[in-house]
Amino acid sequence: MQFEALMGLLESLGTEQTRKTYRRHSGGEKLFGVSFADIRKLAKQIKRDHGLALHLWATGVFEAQVVATMIADPQQVTPAEAEDWVQGMTGHPVTDELVNNLLSKTPFAAEKALAWGESPAEFVGRAGWHLVGIAAKNGQELPYADLLARIEGGIHAAPNRKREAMNNALIAIGIYRPDLTEAVVAAAGRIGKVAIDHGDTACKTPDAAAYIANALSRKK
Repeated sequence: MQFEALMGLLESLGTEQTRKTYRRHSGGEKLFGVSFADIRKLAKQIKRDHGLALHLWATGVFEAQVVATMIADPQQVTPAEAEDWVQGMTGHPVTDELVNNLLSKTPFAAEKALAWGESPAEFVGRAGWHLVGIAAKNGQELPYADLLARIEGGIHAAPNRKREAMNNALIAIGIYRPDLTEAVVAAAGRIGKVAIDHGDTACKTPDAAAYIANALSRKK
């Protein structure tokens, strides 16, 4: 599909109700209001098209960028491109789509997880810790004990959406790394309540220890 035709189609699929929903969830102002069902359908039709993905990403339009994360090739994206995309993040939804759909599947995901997690920038840091959580879930090796110490020492001072990703990474390590579950639960107790501003939404911050215990009980 050609770039101009796809952008026109995305715009035609947007609705005001969906735009309002995305704005409440930090989708930004540059958006069409296209449902994720339609976004996924389009991405499935396009399949892999890294060149088109680069053009879509450059628009800064929320839905175009989400499609870009779905059709970009993890084997073609370079570390420099990944750095450029992450450094331009302005909201957590597209950050998560970028990590879930593309960056977690690249050969340099572990390297970026460690580097970006150190960043004081809210969404760069979020991308790093989101990668840590995915790595734990997928059984990939990272220095999880060191990362646990970093979470405990820095979570309360981290920017809002980075703090959320650190809490989620803590939970993932506790669930998927049995060798560290006890240490994670102990750290969660010392950390205490993690305050996240979710904006005008019904989202709530999970208590790490309780969430881990519940998840492990369901796995038995």
